Amino acid sequence: MSTDILQTPIDYLTGVGPTRAELLRKELGIHTYQDLIHLFPNRYIDKTQYYKVSQLQRNTAEVQIIGKIVHLKTIAQKKGKRLVAKFVDDTGSIELVWFKGQKWIQENLQLNTPYVIFGKTNYYNGFSMPHPEMELLSKHQSGFQIGMQPIYPSTERLSNRGITNRGISKMMQQLFLLLKGKFHETLSDDMIQALHLITKREAMLNVHFPKNQEILQKAQYRLKLEELFYIQLQLVTKNLIHKQKIKGFPFNAVGSYFNTFYTKHLPFELTNAQKRVLKEIRKDLGTGAQMNRLLQGDVGSGKTIVGLMSLLLAIDNGFQGCLMAPTAILAQQHYTGIKELLGDLDISVAILMGSTTTKKRREIHAALEDGSLHILIGTHAIIEDKVKFKNLGLAIIDEQHRFGVAQRAKLWRKNSCPPHVLVMTATPIPRTLAMSVYGDLDISIIDELPPGRKAIKTVHRYDSNRLKVFQFMKEEIQKGRQLYIVYPLIQESETMDYKDLMDGYESIVRSFPLPEYQISIVHGQMKPADKDYEMQRFVKGETQIMVATTVIEVGVNVPNASVMIIESAERFGLSQLHQLRGRVGRGAEQSFCILMTSYKLSNDSKTRLETMVRTNDGFEIAEVDLKLRGPGDLMGTQQSGVLNLKIADIIKDSDILKTARQYAIKILKEDPSLSDPKHIAIQHTYAQLTKYKNIWNYIS
Repeated sequence: MSTDILQTPIDYLTGVGPTRAELLRKELGIHTYQDLIHLFPNRYIDKTQYYKVSQLQRNTAEVQIIGKIVHLKTIAQKKGKRLVAKFVDDTGSIELVWFKGQKWIQENLQLNTPYVIFGKTNYYNGFSMPHPEMELLSKHQSGFQIGMQPIYPSTERLSNRGITNRGISKMMQQLFLLLKGKFHETLSDDMIQALHLITKREAMLNVHFPKNQEILQKAQYRLKLEELFYIQLQLVTKNLIHKQKIKGFPFNAVGSYFNTFYTKHLPFELTNAQKRVLKEIRKDLGTGAQMNRLLQGDVGSGKTIVGLMSLLLAIDNGFQGCLMAPTAILAQQHYTGIKELLGDLDISVAILMGSTTTKKRREIHAALEDGSLHILIGTHAIIEDKVKFKNLGLAIIDEQHRFGVAQRAKLWRKNSCPPHVLVMTATPIPRTLAMSVYGDLDISIIDELPPGRKAIKTVHRYDSNRLKVFQFMKEEIQKGRQLYIVYPLIQESETMDYKDLMDGYESIVRSFPLPEYQISIVHGQMKPADKDYEMQRFVKGETQIMVATTVIEVGVNVPNASVMIIESAERFGLSQLHQLRGRVGRGAEQSFCILMTSYKLSNDSKTRLETMVRTNDGFEIAEVDLKLRGPGDLMGTQQSGVLNLKIADIIKDSDILKTARQYAIKILKEDPSLSDPKHIAIQHTYAQLTKYKNIWNYIS
């Protein structure tokens, strides 16, 4: 099929015209024939099946029934009137109801004549069907049979302006007549045969006009695989090119800093997972290509030690390193933790944040440029243009989803040859999402907790259990423990019946009075100095209770804190609940997480709470989160542009995604330039990638 015809503006399609074209552009992003043909139905109405009245279920969607109208009457109501017909088949009866156009319907309906009716049923003292589609059985049997009726994405504005589902179907029919069913094949014969795929032409025809469920499934599978295959081809190619073309500094030596730290300063034996990940990083750093690795590890799995040891490898090879964190609290924690771990090792470490004084900044800038500063830890302040390194060899980014692509790219420019990049996250990314969004990164996973850590016990309690919870808190404080209470809001919200932070703080103060109990409070509207002061009091053990908003989600490490109470837990997302829970369980003592809620819970909230109580496994939690929220919300992927999928769904179609990735890797290993004649269709399609951003602009 000529790609030229597909680039024709939608205005020129018969029956569209400038006004409708403008609406289609604004509402559905349809600019060309190409965009229209890749507007895939989001569901189908199965008109291959006929129901009997006795088979109707209360939750049935659209149904099709054959029967007769035996009685018709008009009933007056407050506003106007309604027309009601009794429709029967040999198993029972159903009411048909019209609120508009009664006169025309009454004049044209034939009593005791077989009809096929179609529509959605309601149930109230029996079944009824408002405004059914109706066709005489004789006409229905002789006419063109639509087996599966496609339902296209739409908007209220389109419907109001008369562009209905039927209207879009007609446009689609026009377009197919125009294209005469010619479609270029976009996959290789090998792939089509090995995966038993139908042709591109059959897939496009049957996704829009399927005769039955079986051919529809084949069409959807083919198009989903194709969409995911080209995304994976793009990501895998990017990874291969990265390794071939982007040179990195070879770190060949494992020197005295690394070895001294490993033998004398390591506070505990590394887990097997940490050792495995360090090997993967060391291998990357020695290849001469730039490392681009994502390190995933659950809360408390020991990513920081792996990051620090990677920085020591950089220093051993004559380079500097930096660690960038999303918040001042987290940056400060990394700085304190790393200084403590390094002990008396002759390594210079500094911290740079927005609040750093001008005098201190000048000292840091000078030490970075003359090379006397080995490790710089900080927030976004690190990527300011004024910050220049003598020889940056490794950049570590913590909780990377909080940084934009442009911010990360700024780190690359801190040396003539880009530094190695290690991206760390404690938000576990489900495999399907990792393959889709981070398919161009190599991925390491720390899937083991340090020995001696006890699993955190998580329970769900309702507000009515609050006195028992307070009693439990007092018992833990008597044992010398500390605890967190986290609230979702800072000020009262009129629309939401949730305990607000200040109310909560006051009730805690009443139940835990001075001087017996000391309480800290921390929230986002406090001045940084006040926040730090309260944090430090808690860290030093001067206060037993920390009342806070989610500012403590990342970056607070108090091994003595053993209880996390999350108020209005139904207000939090799963990954946030998991992050908050990870603030406890950092010492050897048994820790607890208590999820407090009201009795009014949505189904999603119940699923989140049950998941938290059932498991501590971050990856399992991430999978549930992905299913609940969809890929768009998670990890900021809506900004990545990668997941703007037209037909595939990375959650439901994870098996297709795996197949697509396997084939992308296999083909690129065999034929990196796609120059083999058998890959000509793939090469031609992939070449269009540079022209268009929308994946379906080149898969046609």
